[in-house]
Amino acid sequence: MYTLDELKQITYKCRRCGLCKGRTNVVFGQGNPKADIMFIGEGPGRQEDLKGIAFIGAAGQLFTKGLNAIGLKREEIYIANIVKCRPPNNRNPKEDEMKACLPYLRWQVKIIKPKIIVCLGSVAAKKIIDENLKITKQRGQWIEKKGCMILPTFHPAALLRDENKKRPFWEDLKEVKRMYKEINRPE
Repeated sequence: MYTLDELKQITYKCRRCGLCKGRTNVVFGQGNPKADIMFIGEGPGRQEDLKGIAFIGAAGQLFTKGLNAIGLKREEIYIANIVKCRPPNNRNPKEDEMKACLPYLRWQVKIIKPKIIVCLGSVAAKKIIDENLKITKQRGQWIEKKGCMILPTFHPAALLRDENKKRPFWEDLKEVKRMYKEINRPE
């Protein structure tokens, strides 16, 4: 079994798909390596690629505000993406790119062992929950998989494009906090 640091070093050398050719940095993921809550997006954007840190652009700042509003800090959770390198022009990752990168994400989940996974956006939700998932219909609905509670919600970038998604996203974050408390309730 790998450690997160060993896995990170492996991803830094990765050449499994064409995304490696355009990357500035691999955006492995960060946060608490023993987090109960893991958030997963689709892939890094421009700011993330430049700094090598997940969710730091405009959408990431909105995400951080949402976390803080429910009493969580980025240091308490773990944040990762389906792909570790930025797709050109912030397009959605292609199937072969996701297939090349998914083993890294699976190892991250295996090492961290989160109790809750939040899929940020339809790309992440389709890869993790069900390829036929419809994010507007199924967001906010818990799915249990292999002892882990999984919640699909909108990607923070979608909130920047559509103000109407802010309220449902906020409701989903509150639901994450509720589930976190329920799972960690003393017996």
